[in-house]
Amino acid sequence: MEFRVENMTCGGCAKSVTKAIRSADPQADVTAEPERRRVEVRSTLPRSAFEAVLKEAGYPAAPAT
Repeated sequence: MEFRVENMTCGGCAKSVTKAIRSADPQADVTAEPERRRVEVRSTLPRSAFEAVLKEAGYPAAPAT
């Protein structure tokens, strides 16, 4: 699943986003691309689980289009 994270603008942001995602699923495969403001997550958890932790971390996410 892919997310668009508008305020992920640098490598530090990407690390924070990755940490938030892994707090929900430590086994998640995460690819964060701050230059595109996109995150790809491969996990068995539902999208809503990641949307919640990203919002809590200050990085609200929307489905990537």
